[in-house]
Amino acid sequence: MNTAKASKNKTALLPELTKGFLKENPTLRLVLGTCPTLAISTSLNAALGMGVAATAVLLLSNITISALRRVIPEKVRIPAYITIIAGIVTLVQMIVKAYAPAVDQALGVYLPLITVNCIIFGRADAYASSHSVAASAFDAIGMGVGFTAALSLMAIMREFLGAGSIMGLRLGGMTPMAILILPPGGFFVYGCLIALSNWISRKMNKPILKEEAGCAGCAGCGGCENSSAAEGGHAS
Repeated sequence: MNTAKASKNKTALLPELTKGFLKENPTLRLVLGTCPTLAISTSLNAALGMGVAATAVLLLSNITISALRRVIPEKVRIPAYITIIAGIVTLVQMIVKAYAPAVDQALGVYLPLITVNCIIFGRADAYASSHSVAASAFDAIGMGVGFTAALSLMAIMREFLGAGSIMGLRLGGMTPMAILILPPGGFFVYGCLIALSNWISRKMNKPILKEEAGCAGCAGCGGCENSSAAEGGHAS
């Protein structure tokens, strides 16, 4: 019984982990954290550093706020959340400065500004404050991975096409389009990725039509084995 219960809990937590990859991707679907996304995505090194740092802060803050959700008074929840997040950001910044000074230099002011990142505070207030520690941890990891993936994809496109390099390694055979590493290029690439993510999401959520499910259109649809698959297309 305990094994079955543990398996059920893992199954229930899986959507909390995967929703941040595409369905509720914080950058491409929820459009949060736009400022660091546009500023840091000119270099893959900086994008990965920002993604890892933000994920660490998100995970630690979600766990802490979820664990204290019954203790923090409703009237002071926002100052309490900001204090918790700021303390965790300071800790992460000290670790980055000590062990990855190149990343600290690449991120610059955007590392301490993780404190006011909409993704961090948004997940704390909208999710961690009302869910269990385990669910909040899975939510944080999924959102962090989604943010890192979106940031890295933008950085690859902008650095490769705009500077002719990847992670500082020069790639020959093409003329860089320098505008892509400038702010207008960042907005252009960002818009293209948002459009692509919306298109993929619509394709994934497209209802199955009767013809696609192999439905012959007979009168006995209610008892057909394809009826449940074709249900989404019956309205038409």
